[in-house]
Order: sequence, then C-alpha cells, then structure tokens
Amino acid sequence: MSTEKLLGIYSKLYTTFGPQYWWPGNSSFEIMVGAILTQNTNWANVEKAILNLKSEKLLDARKLDKLSVSRLAELIKPAGCFNVKAKRLKDFLNFFLKEYNGNIGKMRKIDLNILRRQLLEVNGIGPETADSILLYALGKKIFVVDAYTKRIFSRHGIINQKDSYQQVQETFMRLDSSSGKSTCKTIDRWVKLFNEYHALIVRLAKEFCLKSKPRCEICPLKGM
Repeated sequence: MSTEKLLGIYSKLYTTFGPQYWWPGNSSFEIMVGAILTQNTNWANVEKAILNLKSEKLLDARKLDKLSVSRLAELIKPAGCFNVKAKRLKDFLNFFLKEYNGNIGKMRKIDLNILRRQLLEVNGIGPETADSILLYALGKKIFVVDAYTKRIFSRHGIINQKDSYQQVQETFMRLDSSSGKSTCKTIDRWVKLFNEYHALIVRLAKEFCLKSKPRCEICPLKGM
C-alpha cells in the first residue's frame, strides 16, 4: 500500500478536525504516569486520578516511590484496576529511578530501540504503553497502535484486523521511508506527524468509526 494513501488520510483528518494537542499533560513525567493509568479506561477517569496526585503534591517520581502501594492505589482509584495499576506504577518508578535517576533528559538521550526494550521489560508495560511513553513523553519517532487504529484501517482494507501490533506499526513507520537521510529536522517532523495522526485516529473512531454502528455516510473518509 502506498504511503500516499496513508498521508492522504492523515491530511483529510487534519483538515476536518484540526490539531488535537496530544498528549494532555503538563510534564513528561505526568504523561508517563498517564500512559500507565489509561490502560483499560477512558481519559476522564485518568484525569481524576492525576488530579488526586496533584492535589496532594505527589506527582513526582521520588515522592510516589516513597508511597505505599495501598496509599497510591487509593489516590489513583478513579482510573480503575487501581491495585494493579499502583503496582505497575511502582515497577515503572523503580525502573525510572534505578536506571535514569528520575532524569527525563538522561532517558531521552537513549537510543529508541534500547529504551523500548527496557520499557517492555517493566511489569505491566506492553507495546502500546511503551510507545505512548516514547512518543508523547520523550519525543521518539515511533507510531502508537491501538484498537481504534486496527478498527479504522482494517475497515478501509489497509491492514488486517488480525495483524499483530508490530505489523500494523510497521505499516505506519514506512511513512518516513521517502524522507531520505535522517536529520534532526526530519525526525522531528515525523515525531509530530505520528503524534497528531494517532490523536486524529482516536477522534475519528470516537465520533464516526464506532465499533457497533459506524457512521459511514457522514464519515470524513467516505469515498477514500
């Protein structure tokens, strides 16, 4: 499938919806926490959990690390599965503090593939969460795949619903194949595009490409 078609879809979505300003968060660390909390829940619930942490002035790696699992679970309760997520946050904090001393800048300097492998070794962090951290918190050039991505692009015959996460991701990662030699400028361009593209996919899925009753007749992608 040509990259022109994928870029055409992106262009249509961007023209329709405009910039989405993702990911919501005032800091890279907040985005990391949000990426873990948003597993199997909606963002409104995550915002409530993060607000609890902020109100207690605890949205800090070292402060959260000192909390008991039970206290952390209590604070993030609005995000659902709070006992599980509290343990996952603790495991991530242990990794973040042990490997990078809680330093976002130091973490950002690590090669994408190395850092992705490290994140995937942390209990409770799968590909989607790892890639969300890499793209949105650390500005790494990687495409985030979710259920919305599979739903939309399988309906358009671009991917197969049964394709693996990696297969779908590779389809989108080919978008930069025509960029030529990589430079900071071109990498930054694709980071921004991957960021915006995923946000636009979520918007389309929630408003038009619904799971049970898709609104195909008025979809911005009708005819594409």
